[in-house]
Amino acid sequence: MEQVVVESVSYLAVCQNCGARMECRGTQALVGGRLRWDVESSCSACHDALAVCGGTVPAERREQMLAENGPARLHVSGPSATTVAIMRVLRTEPGIDLASAKAVARRVVNGEYAGTLPEMEHLARQLRKAGIAAAATRE
Repeated sequence: MEQVVVESVSYLAVCQNCGARMECRGTQALVGGRLRWDVESSCSACHDALAVCGGTVPAERREQMLAENGPARLHVSGPSATTVAIMRVLRTEPGIDLASAKAVARRVVNGEYAGTLPEMEHLARQLRKAGIAAAATRE
């Protein structure tokens, strides 16, 4: 079984129940080969609590994670780490079209592709399944 990879951020939001400030903790996790975004919230004023599981990390929270934790980089090596081979793997990811896959693959080969640790580990695992030596590291 593969290890779960997690990054979290804390932030404030408005309580939908009473309008007070609500403390929230968002977590991006790589679990069972899938990325997920979970949020737990609690209001100190009315004691309302909420947990939302699954979904995609909002851009604002992703940027917050990158700012607080620093980016992780995806590194590939070996003769199988060609732009074409990497593009094949990237094309299996939702939302990555041919043009995007080509641009991202170039950045991966050059060691310039970065994101959250769960995101980079997800891609590293996909690349390793395709026979490409890959690792996600925080520098």
